[in-house]
Amino acid sequence: MVQTTERIVSTAAERYLLVYMIGVLVIVTTLVIVFFVVFLKRKNKLLQDRIKQQQAFEAEIAQAQTETQEQTLKNVGWELHDNIGQLLSFANMQLSILKMQVPNDVKEKFKDTSEALKESLAEVRALSKTLNNDVILNLGFEKSINNELNRLKKMKFKGAELKILGQTRTFSNKKHEIILFRIIQEFLSNSVKYSEADHINIKLDYQIDNLVITVKDDGKGFDTDTVEKGSGLLNMMSRAKLIHSSINIQSEPGKGVELVLTYPFNNLMVSPTI
Repeated sequence: MVQTTERIVSTAAERYLLVYMIGVLVIVTTLVIVFFVVFLKRKNKLLQDRIKQQQAFEAEIAQAQTETQEQTLKNVGWELHDNIGQLLSFANMQLSILKMQVPNDVKEKFKDTSEALKESLAEVRALSKTLNNDVILNLGFEKSINNELNRLKKMKFKGAELKILGQTRTFSNKKHEIILFRIIQEFLSNSVKYSEADHINIKLDYQIDNLVITVKDDGKGFDTDTVEKGSGLLNMMSRAKLIHSSINIQSEPGKGVELVLTYPFNNLMVSPTI
């Protein structure tokens, strides 16, 4: 009887010990799991913070580059308007005075030179306007684009057309107009230099939430898979990213180039200073 009782006590003690060990094991396992989860969360948070810091740094760099470019363009615009423009005006005036002092049979020889000077002066003044962001803001987004197309049509293209779809909307952030205009201007500049295009078309599609800008030329195009990304393309992409806009460029050899940019009107990002 005593032996039986001792066996029962021993068995109970073993059971309690087993339960105790299992409990300790469960607690330790739980603590390890909790520690691991907390570690992963902290690691992910650190990675997210690092990514955000990197994105903020890249945005600041892009903004600084944009500010520098805009100030440079403004200075060049002033230089063209105030200095080069005045020199051309003075040259044209001197030519007119000289024309009055020569015989009639010689006056005709001054005609082409005088016309060339007038066209050059008009071109310099038109170009100076597109380089100055204050002038662009004063004229407005659509009129600035139209003026740029008219200028390029006289200089390069046989045809240049601006098409507007939907109800025109004003920008809540006027400075975004400058960035969008510079992207379009960069595309036009590349078309002038490389495309050998005859015609260029711009479409502004005002939708409920977005402005979709399509710019297309009929030039020689290129292979998007093999083309090297130059400063012009990188400028367009960085500017679009600065205002949270998507940009897509499609092209094939012999089929021209098409740019499609989608700008969200509910753009809540920090406004760039330009």
